[in-house]
Amino acid sequence: MERVEKTDEEWQRLLEPQQYEVARKKGTEYAFAGKYHDWHGKGLYRCVCCGTDLFSSDDKFDS
Repeated sequence: MERVEKTDEEWQRLLEPQQYEVARKKGTEYAFAGKYHDWHGKGLYRCVCCGTDLFSSDDKFDS
C-alpha cells in the first residue's frame, strides 16, 4: 500500500470530526460508546484514512 499524504486541512475536510480526532490527533472514543461496540455483523474493519484492512469481524471478541 502506498503512503497517503495529505495536509492537516485536507484530513479535516475528508473526515468526520470524531474520525479526525481519533485517526489524526491520537484521540480516543468513550468506552462502550462507539457504533461498532455491540456490532456482530460479518466483515472487515478498515483504516478510515487509507482503506487498509485492519482485522476481520471473525477476530473480534468480548474482553
